Amino acid sequence: QVQLVESGGGLVQAGGSLRLSCAASGRTFSYYAMGWFRQAPGKERDFVATINLSSSDLYYADSVKGRFTISRDNAKNTVYLQMGSLKPEDTAVYYCAASSYTSVDPTLYMHWGQGTQVTVSS
Repeated sequence: QVQLVESGGGLVQAGGSLRLSCAASGRTFSYYAMGWFRQAPGKERDFVATINLSSSDLYYADSVKGRFTISRDNAKNTVYLQMGSLKPEDTAVYYCAASSYTSVDPTLYMHWGQGTQVTVSS
């Protein structure tokens, strides 16, 4: 069992940057692939990025490729999402999640955080 807590969300102007953090409890964090997803009001939860156990395998949604970077620090039990060149359409609640392997499918992630709001103003 792993518990996830996101932080770092907030209000930012278009073109700005934010770094989200997701802190995991428990000693098994390094056993999980991690992912970031986001959900805008009235929309489905969308894949953003995923990273494997050793950080050797990263994958991004086309909408964020080149602007967002996922990383992890297994010693700190934390996964990050560095977001740059933010756009109003990036506004959403951002969730981190843990899975047995990297995937874009949210149904394959068994542990989820509570989410952190990111709002990008135009």
